[in-house]
This record gives sequence, structure tokens and C-alpha cells, in this order.
Amino acid sequence: MTVPLPSALPPGSTIGILGGGQLGRMLAEAASTLGFDTVILEPQKNCPASRVAARHIQADYDDVDGLKALAAACDVVTTEFENVPASVVAILEAEGVRVAPNGRALAVAQDRVEEKTYLNRVGATTVDFRKVDNLDDLTAAIEALGLPALLKTRREGYDGKGQVWIRDMADATAALESLGGRPSILEAAARFSRELSVIAARGTDGAVAVYPLGQNIHENGILRTTIAPADNVDADTQVRAVDIATNILNGLDYVGVIGVELFDLGDRLLVNEIAPRVHNTGHWTQDGCGCDQFEQHIRAIAGWPLGSTKPHAKVEMTNLLGDEINDWPTLAANPSNHLHFYGKHEARAGRKMAHVNKVLEDL
Repeated sequence: MTVPLPSALPPGSTIGILGGGQLGRMLAEAASTLGFDTVILEPQKNCPASRVAARHIQADYDDVDGLKALAAACDVVTTEFENVPASVVAILEAEGVRVAPNGRALAVAQDRVEEKTYLNRVGATTVDFRKVDNLDDLTAAIEALGLPALLKTRREGYDGKGQVWIRDMADATAALESLGGRPSILEAAARFSRELSVIAARGTDGAVAVYPLGQNIHENGILRTTIAPADNVDADTQVRAVDIATNILNGLDYVGVIGVELFDLGDRLLVNEIAPRVHNTGHWTQDGCGCDQFEQHIRAIAGWPLGSTKPHAKVEMTNLLGDEINDWPTLAANPSNHLHFYGKHEARAGRKMAHVNKVLEDL
């Protein structure tokens, strides 16, 4: 029996967002452009998205009453970050509201062992890895993978947090202790020339749209700059990236935008990790494409046709961290720059406060 596709949501419908950070804010702005209202569920008051959304339900992500209120108010619910408990999806669906992306996508992305196991199963090759639950596991993993190797917590951790390099067997105990003895994964070192990323989307009808590859530069584990379309990407490399993203999306029956981080080894691409949401490395699309990643995500989860991913400009996206936002007068004076502020009140060191898209070339 063929399951009918959900009907496209008309303007005037309401979209729910789990999470109220900068990604939720930009999703709400895109939804508003397409005629949708948004309701966010976020524990923190006065969060970035709360000043854009029509309503803010202030509750923990696993608060049943809050989730029921969100389900009652919305026609579809999405997430702005991947660490919302996957069990939340079942609660929302039991209340009769559709959730996109689905719970399986969240569950896979939340556990690095599950993630890499899934990726390899669908032909999206990763570095070799081993599960680590204790020091004996870590010792065996080092013997199998060699050193140097990267030890990461299986869950959570971002912007360089929750991970440590091991370069000598004598450092193994201290490395495991530095992560609090939490369940971890050891990853073999990748001999790559650069990090690339691809932003892709899948609609409710299974259609897939993929943006050109971007090249990423990190500082202290935090993304500093993305240049897109990336330089020196031949047609074969772009095709490989499209195939990787398509296989990941189809295997998860995914609906929405996904970010896929890649290691470029010259003759092949390895997947570093996936993010089941709009992604920092896709911010360049706001000023480089007619349909940016935020509008694309709203289109996908609402059942609309996906927009064009063809770029009209080459863009350098730079994250503004901490008090770097104080340079806004200089940045705003350059007509090639497009500023995107997140509405955060406290400018802590290393905290992403805004980004600037500098148009390098009209394509």
C-alpha cells in the first residue's frame, strides 16, 4: 500500500522549532518570508529566536506539557540543533504532529559510533574507528588504529569540545580521564588536504537538492571561515559529494536540510560527521544563492518544492566571535559585506555572535 505524501502546508500555517538559538532565529525569519508563523520551545528566556517567533514556549526539551503545547500549536515541528533528545520525537508524534527530520536521523547523529556505523553502511566512508568504554578498550583501539588518533565523547561535544588527541600510548589514561571516562570513540587520523562541506536537502517527495561544496577553515576547533563555492573542485569531486549526501538522506528517509562535513584526500572524500539541521558552513547561501539553506529547510519540511541551489555569487563567510561584533561599523562600511547578527546579549570569548558574508565574485 502506498502511503500518501503529506499535503503542502499553505502560508498561514505554523511551524514549531525545538531550540531558540541563532539557527532557530534564522529559520523563523525564513518561515516568516514564506508566510508561516513560528513557535519555539526553548528553556532559556530572551533567546535569539524568541524575538522573531510568534510565540515562545519556555520549557525543557523533554517537558511533556511543553511538548504537548507545541504540538497543539503547530502543523509541523523541526529542530535547530541535534542534541534534542530523540525520544522527544515520539512524544510529539503521539500528539499528532509531524516532525522533520525524523527521530532516527536525530538518534544516528547523536552518537558518533552509531553515526559512523550508519555512514559506512550507506557507502559514505569515514576514517577507521573503535568504540571505547574503558582503558582496556582504548589500549586495544590504539593498537588497531595506531597513533596519533583522536579520542571523542560519543555524545555531545562541539566546536572542539569533548575531544583530545593521543600522540603517545603513555597519554591514553590521561586522555580518557580528561573526557570524564564517558563512553567514547577513537578515530584514526585522516591525512587530508582540506575540509570541505556540503549542504543538501530532501523534500517530502524524496527530491534531493545539493549546494556546491564549501571549503572550511577552523581556529581552535571553531569554524572561522567558509569559502563557497570552494576553489579547485572538479566535476568528479562535486558528483561524489552529491552521491554521498543523497545516500545519507535517502537512507534516513530524511526531510529537511543536512550538513555533511568532508575530508578531501584528493582522490576521495571521507565523511567527518553529519548535522541533521541547517549548518554554520551553509550560511554563505544567504548571500550566494537565490534560495538559502534556511528557506530550503522550511520549504522541505512544509512539503513545498525545493528551491534552486545554483549560486549567483562566490562568498566568504566569517564567524564573528565575542567582542569582534564591535567592529560592525567598519564591516558595514564595505558594500561587499552582508552582516547577520544573532541578537545575543553577552559577548563571551569564542561565542558566535554574528557572521559576515563577503561577496568575493559575482557569478
